Amino acid sequence: MRKLSLPDRPLEEQGAKIIVARRIRTLDDADTVASAMLVVNGLVAATGTLEECRTAARRYTAGEPELVDLGDAVVVPGFIDAHAHPLMLGQMMSWVDCGPQRAGSIPEIVALLRAAAERTPAGLPVRGYGYEQRNLAEQRHPTRFELDEVATDREVYLMNASGHGGVVNSFTLATYGVTRDTPDPQGGEFFRDADGELTGELSDAACNILTGVRGVKIGHHGPNFHLGDAPEEHVRQLEAAQRNFLAGGVTAIGDCQVSSREFDTYLRLSERAGLHVRVSMYLLSHLLDDALDMGLRGQFGNARLSFAGIKLYADGTLGGWTAYFPDGYVGDPCRTGQLYHEPAEYRKLIAKAHAAGLQTATHAQSPTAIEMVVSAIEAAQAADPRPDARHRIEHCGLPTPEQIARMADAGIRPVNQPQHYYNWGEGVEQAIGTPGERFNPLGEFVRAGVPVTISSDAPVAEPRPLEAIQASVTRVTRRGHKLGADDLVIDTATALRGHTIEAARSIGREDDLGSLQLGKRADFAVLAADLDEVPADEIGRIPVLQTWIDGTVRHIGAREAVTA
Repeated sequence: MRKLSLPDRPLEEQGAKIIVARRIRTLDDADTVASAMLVVNGLVAATGTLEECRTAARRYTAGEPELVDLGDAVVVPGFIDAHAHPLMLGQMMSWVDCGPQRAGSIPEIVALLRAAAERTPAGLPVRGYGYEQRNLAEQRHPTRFELDEVATDREVYLMNASGHGGVVNSFTLATYGVTRDTPDPQGGEFFRDADGELTGELSDAACNILTGVRGVKIGHHGPNFHLGDAPEEHVRQLEAAQRNFLAGGVTAIGDCQVSSREFDTYLRLSERAGLHVRVSMYLLSHLLDDALDMGLRGQFGNARLSFAGIKLYADGTLGGWTAYFPDGYVGDPCRTGQLYHEPAEYRKLIAKAHAAGLQTATHAQSPTAIEMVVSAIEAAQAADPRPDARHRIEHCGLPTPEQIARMADAGIRPVNQPQHYYNWGEGVEQAIGTPGERFNPLGEFVRAGVPVTISSDAPVAEPRPLEAIQASVTRVTRRGHKLGADDLVIDTATALRGHTIEAARSIGREDDLGSLQLGKRADFAVLAADLDEVPADEIGRIPVLQTWIDGTVRHIGAREAVTA
């Protein structure tokens, strides 16, 4: 793939410092473990022992380098979250948390939202997030009539944990002119009861209505979560999200649904020197022609903010039962989910992006949707071979073994989120039956020679890489249920690489990120214990003590929970 051109060194001149820790896991090809690391002007200049780093420092400075002693801590490369939605995360951090820790039933959700309505100025919307219908006592979605108990004079929107839809009140439907006779948009649905009346539930492309007249309109190119706030409020939301990522040890992010809203907010934060994490932007596919008209034929930007590729959608989500299963869901045979594009239309989009030299990242969960993606990439490669195209399949929940083999042959990189099955893996089994046990078959990828990349999909899950790694090596859900057979798990080393160097390859940044090697960025996380020093089911509780970017501390945490 065409790589991002980077300056020789970070903008800040920081001098030389030596980082000392009990273990510094470089994650180079030999998995070298050092006890010291020399950082010069934000780049790794040497690794080894303290004396070796002091000797190397003489090539860069006549004085004594600063010594940073991290004691018995463990240093790993900064985690790379190759698939997340930072602005959406920041926005939802200001919404009402209606997740399972806060609400176990629909009346409890209504109570939380009603309390928020009472403290929210008149006319402003009330927004909640995080419910997963199978976690509720009622085992169903709320209805618009139940949300009418929150408010009848303002918009009320409750987003599903999947991020692919939710429920609105009657006021919202009336405001945007949605009636029982309104046709479903391509790639979305306004759900109705047996009598044809709107229930208030909406999914995927139907969420376009929530953006208002002047909002970002993406048609059937994806679920529309691009809800508008004032630009300065978006900046505050992005700053809050950035702090959240840094607290988990994340130093680089692949933003996998960038519209004009996200792009504008990144630029605003960057202009005031407030963007600390690195962001690789994947523009949503409705902007493909705009990107090509501007001459984008590969990665473009700087070491902090760059364009990486194009994000597409094939189907919906397993969590929200909108992934495409043409024969219906076991849990609800009347539901089939949907495809966002007809296969011929989708194939043209992939061919256009591929021919221009762009990386694509397509959301696909069901075997039917994954087949559409794999076939389109195979056709694009046959017409215009690019051996290092690195096309991605996001989530890639239920590929068949035959599809996995073809992914290996085509160089397709799945980008998975083990926290999905950690948080609601039982729901996948309820939705589609026994095949759901294979959800995110990381072990099968390894055996087929398909590289593993791990990410959070924040805000669908919190950006906590250690929790994702724990889920990938145990496949045990939050409720203690083991999902699938033992051969679906991966080992700790593979999982760590999947959230660092393999994630760097998936965003095209392995030349400067993902491992602690000579000339690479000094981006790293400081942990209270090593991953192989604690029981597998406690990896997620290892404290992140510090997060560094370009040799500068950007987060300081607390030492608590699990230690070696």
